[in-house]
Amino acid sequence: MSQLKLKCQEANHICDKSQYKEASFWEKFRLTIHLLYCRACQKYTASNKKLTEAIHDPKFVSIAEKDKQALKKQLQEELSK
Repeated sequence: MSQLKLKCQEANHICDKSQYKEASFWEKFRLTIHLLYCRACQKYTASNKKLTEAIHDPKFVSIAEKDKQALKKQLQEELSK
């Protein structure tokens, strides 16, 4: 039974590994057991999942470099007043 128990720090590490598909079946199984009773790790896992989905979201559009520079210049002008 002690082989199934995880500390939260270990669970978070396995969660991160799982996100990048580097966790083994056994690690995923142990994480699943841990998540059944640990609310803090459930929240961490949910946040991690949202972050991964946001990064891989095809709707994400980056601002053009020209627009970034214009925005930066405008911000600097406003701060210098």
